[in-house]
Amino acid sequence: MYDFTNKKVLIIGSGKSGLGALKLLNALGARCILFDGGENADVTEIKGRVPEELKCEIIVKELPSEVSDSIDVVVPSPGVPTDLGIVKEFADKGTPIWGELELGYLASKGKLAAITGTNGKTTTTSLVGEILKKEYKPVFVVGNIGNPLTLEALDTKEEGAIVAEVSSFQLETINEFHPTVSAILNVTPDHLNRHHTMECYNKVKCDIAMNQTKDEICVLNYDNSYTREFGDKCPASVVWFSSSAKPPKGYFFKDEYIFYTDGEKEEQILNVNTDMNLVGVCNIENVMAAIAIGRGMGVSMDKILEAVKEFKAVEHRIEYVATKNGVDYYNDSKGTNPDAAIQGIKAMSKPTILIGGGYDKGNTYDEWIEAFDGKVKKLVLIGQTREAIAKCAASHGFTDYCFADSFKECFDICVANARSGDAVLLSPACASWGMFPNYEERGRQFKEMVNDL
Repeated sequence: MYDFTNKKVLIIGSGKSGLGALKLLNALGARCILFDGGENADVTEIKGRVPEELKCEIIVKELPSEVSDSIDVVVPSPGVPTDLGIVKEFADKGTPIWGELELGYLASKGKLAAITGTNGKTTTTSLVGEILKKEYKPVFVVGNIGNPLTLEALDTKEEGAIVAEVSSFQLETINEFHPTVSAILNVTPDHLNRHHTMECYNKVKCDIAMNQTKDEICVLNYDNSYTREFGDKCPASVVWFSSSAKPPKGYFFKDEYIFYTDGEKEEQILNVNTDMNLVGVCNIENVMAAIAIGRGMGVSMDKILEAVKEFKAVEHRIEYVATKNGVDYYNDSKGTNPDAAIQGIKAMSKPTILIGGGYDKGNTYDEWIEAFDGKVKKLVLIGQTREAIAKCAASHGFTDYCFADSFKECFDICVANARSGDAVLLSPACASWGMFPNYEERGRQFKEMVNDL
C-alpha cells in the first residue's frame, strides 16, 4: 500500500465522505488539508463538524497556489465531478487522484463484494450483507448505503468480509480497486448531468470489474442491453441473472420459482411467493443477484436461503408504510430516476395516486409515463421537473395531473383524492435535492405525514 506518512493530502469536500477520508488519512500519518469550494463554505462551521482528535488545515472557497503546489495526493469526495477545474488541474500535473472508495480499499482487509447499477443497489447490498453474516465475522456493509469504506477500513479483518454499494461517482476515481465478486445490476439513463453521455456512464459502471481476473466472478443482468453486451468483454467469469429468460449460466425466474442453470441442468432454488418477503419483479432480480454474489463469496446455499427468508424490505424502497381509511401508502423515495420509479409502479396492484417530480438530473420520462398502464389514476407533481413531466404525460395522453408548491400540499391532495381500495405511492423518478437534503429525508417526512393521519 502507498505510504502516506507525512504526505500532504488534499481532501476535496467536507461532507460524510470527506470526513471519512480525513479520519483514515490521520490514522495513516498523512498531513491533511480539508478543502470546501462551496460559495457558502464556512471555516467555523466545518471545524465544528470535524472531530477534535482529527488534525487538518481547513481552507474554503479558493486554494492558494502555494498550497496546491505542495500537494502529494488529492482525494475528492464522490459528489465532486472529475471534470471540475481544481480536479483537472491536479490531474494535468500528474498528481494522484484517488477517491474515498479507492482510499478505503487500499487500507482494508478481507473479501470484498462490490455492487453497482442504476437501480436495486441498496436492497441487494443489504441482503448480501445479511447473507455474508451467516459465513463471515466481521462483516462491514459500506458505501452509499451507510458509512464510507474509509470509516471502516482499519477495523476490517483478513477473515472478514465487506459488501460495498458503489456509485458511478465513486467508480470515476478508482485505480487498484479489486473486488472478489463484482455485480452490475443494470444500466439505465441516470446522472447524465454528471457523465454527459450514456457511453461514459456505462463505461464507469463497467469499471467496477476492470481489475478482476477469470478466477473471480462478475454478476450481470442478462435482460439489460448494456450489461449483456459487457458480458462478452468482462475480464471476470460471468454469472447471469434474468427475470425473463434462461441465461447460459446463472439464475432465472420462471413460474413462481427462481432456478439455477449451469448450462445443462436446472435446479429449483426458491418460491418467490412463499420464501421471500419482498414484492415486485425488481426485487426478484435483486434476490437472484444477491444469491449469485453470496455463492461467489463462498456462502452455502442453505445459509443464503436462510438469509433471504429472514430479509425484509429496506427503508424507502417500495416500503409499505400503513393503511389509513382503506388506502395503502407506500414509500419509494429511493425511486430517484425513471427506471427505478417504473419498478415501484409495477409493484402496485391497486389504483394508484402517484407523487412525482423533484430535482432535474437531465432524464427523460416517456417510459415512466408509459408504465402507468391504467394503474396510475392521478399524478401529483412537485419540484423543478414538474412542468417537464406534465408536458411528457400529456404527450402520452395522460392528463389527470396537478401541481403542488410544497410537499405538504402534495400529500394533502393525495389524501383528498384517495378512496378506500386505492394506493398512494411516493416514487418521484427524480432526486430530492432542492426540496430535501436527500431521498431519506423525503421518505421520512412522507411516512410521518402518513402516520399522523
